[in-house]
Amino acid sequence: MKVLVIGGGGREHALVWALQRSAQVTEVVSAPGNGGIAQIARCIPVDVNNLAAMVDIVATEQPALTIVGPELPLSLGLVDELQRRKLRVFGPTQAAAMLETSKAFAKQFMLRHDIPTAAHAICTTLDEVREQLHRFSVPVVVKASGLAAGKGVVICQTHHQAESAAAQMFSGDLFGTQESEVVLEEFLTGEELSFFALCDGTHAIEIASAQDHKRVGEGDTGPNTGGMGAYSTDGIATPAMRQWLLRNVAQKVVDGMRSEGDEFRGILFIGIMMTPRGPMVLEFNTRFGDPETQAILLRMETDILDLINASIDGNAALLSVKVRPGASACVIAASGGYPGKYASGKPITGLSEPITPDVVVFHAGTALRDGQLVTAGGRVLAVTAIAADLQAALDKAYAELAKISFEGMQYRRDIGHRALTRTHA
Repeated sequence: MKVLVIGGGGREHALVWALQRSAQVTEVVSAPGNGGIAQIARCIPVDVNNLAAMVDIVATEQPALTIVGPELPLSLGLVDELQRRKLRVFGPTQAAAMLETSKAFAKQFMLRHDIPTAAHAICTTLDEVREQLHRFSVPVVVKASGLAAGKGVVICQTHHQAESAAAQMFSGDLFGTQESEVVLEEFLTGEELSFFALCDGTHAIEIASAQDHKRVGEGDTGPNTGGMGAYSTDGIATPAMRQWLLRNVAQKVVDGMRSEGDEFRGILFIGIMMTPRGPMVLEFNTRFGDPETQAILLRMETDILDLINASIDGNAALLSVKVRPGASACVIAASGGYPGKYASGKPITGLSEPITPDVVVFHAGTALRDGQLVTAGGRVLAVTAIAADLQAALDKAYAELAKISFEGMQYRRDIGHRALTRTHA
């Protein structure tokens, strides 16, 4: 069958890579794709901000299945438009995607359905922020309610900083778009966990867990990014904890959305903080994560098409998900200056076929210009490896990364440091 993947980041490269390995897939097309995807699939230019243009591509290409990778097309209602045309598509509807596209909605939803999360206040004006701030000790978390490419969270050390951050979110000075709602949230301590569930409108089943590294600097310092690396192992959470998260969070989301008239079908990515008070939900994403997907799909033994079909057809409860034992690790090579301003068009050298099948370099912000691969985004490459344990996977990824170069390249050298510290303690 022919499959169309909407998107052009590292997540989409990993999805295309996994689809190419399925015996059920005869052709994969990506829109818009990137320089790496273009080496294994046909790419079609499209603006993922333009709903009509994406619908036109589906109408022209006539794939048997469309997979929506990024959050923006979900927020625009691409799934709804394709469903109206009786076309097969993977991903949640615009209403169901509000779990990600509106942090205010997600917080209210969690309260309605008894899902554990941090104390918070939803504010629509700066005056409301000032009125509510006294409820929170510092540090306090200020979140843009809308989409912010994974960077819409500011941890503030004083109430004055929190008020300033909220003001810049309302004005649009901080993220480039004006926010109509800002969420104040208590600062939680603990270790973060990304838990992925496949949902079919009625059931939620576990896929895998991973841990992302959001801060740009080593030791988890500096501003938040879309993710500087991730790893996935069976030991991130105990089997009992994974079952608890499935029952008390993922299944409650599916049940709650169905009871409110908006079935949730697709990937539910749950950001969890493992606090001394127990697991707390930080956020929901309604699609595959990036860079967690790169790490998880390298371990996935179940055909990805079987996962997707089970979600669309309502058969997730019948599916047996198999994940390769051991560990995988993904390290992001980013442009200099990211997550702030950065230059594009820098030639990339040192990319060659890895000598081991256990290493894959997924492209994120890359493009082909006159036959030369160049940088075309903040996060450029996702060097991903799999091995029997996390240290070995990281060693493989960093060894491959050492061969690669472009002007201004930056990457963290401590991916997986929390897990390795526990191992060596």
